[in-house]
Amino acid sequence: MNGRGLELRWRLPAGVDGIEPLLREAAAKTIRRGSVQATLTMKSSAGAMPRVNEALFDQVLRIAVACATRIPGAPVPRVETLLSLPGVITAASAEAGDVTEPLLASVKAGFAQAAAALVDARQAEGRRLGDVLLGLIGQIDWLREAADRAASLQPEQHRERLMATVSALLASLPAVPEERIAQEVALLAAKSDVREELDRLGSHIEAARGLLAGGGAVGRQLDFLVQEFVRETNTICSKSAGRDLTSIGLQLKSVVEQVREQAQNLE
Repeated sequence: MNGRGLELRWRLPAGVDGIEPLLREAAAKTIRRGSVQATLTMKSSAGAMPRVNEALFDQVLRIAVACATRIPGAPVPRVETLLSLPGVITAASAEAGDVTEPLLASVKAGFAQAAAALVDARQAEGRRLGDVLLGLIGQIDWLREAADRAASLQPEQHRERLMATVSALLASLPAVPEERIAQEVALLAAKSDVREELDRLGSHIEAARGLLAGGGAVGRQLDFLVQEFVRETNTICSKSAGRDLTSIGLQLKSVVEQVREQAQNLE
């Protein structure tokens, strides 16, 4: 499951919960990131009868009866409800005194087998996700090249827009000198220049491809790169002066969001 770090949750029967530190250590050796839940179910041996934890049963019974007397008309606590509480009934083989070294060794071996199967499954999923991510990064690269072509038209677009504004405002006044218009166009073009953002986006694309090619636990690093993708894409959109570049920027945002979602599934 998705997770920024490694979170382990255990459901162990009474009597073997002391093995949790060993299992936690074993899990940390093979899994670095994610939320992992492990459940151990033990069956009683043939002929073994369940046992009632008398002390615990008496304790919960006293609490239940005391609560019932404080609520007018409350029903008497039902026996099956009390017996269903965790720890009230335990299998004979799960009693602390009956847990043997061979049993603990069997539990550790079973957990190692389950953890290995989990790692194999995650690696197979990771390979599939890697192919998906490479395809998405290829789309980002293609859109970056398209944005570069669209950005080259921005100075002329600024000039046309400025000329239209000047013509509308100063129709009855002497014409504005061409040199002044050129200065304003140059100023606007400098403010809307996205070449640096496109260059940085290209370097982030190469870094992402390198991470995926290198293998290993790259989820956190790729997640960081996605933040850089988002930053550069937002800046490109904010500097856009034309429909083409704005459209490309919105497409970039969409693909980058897909990369973010998939990156969160990688260890």
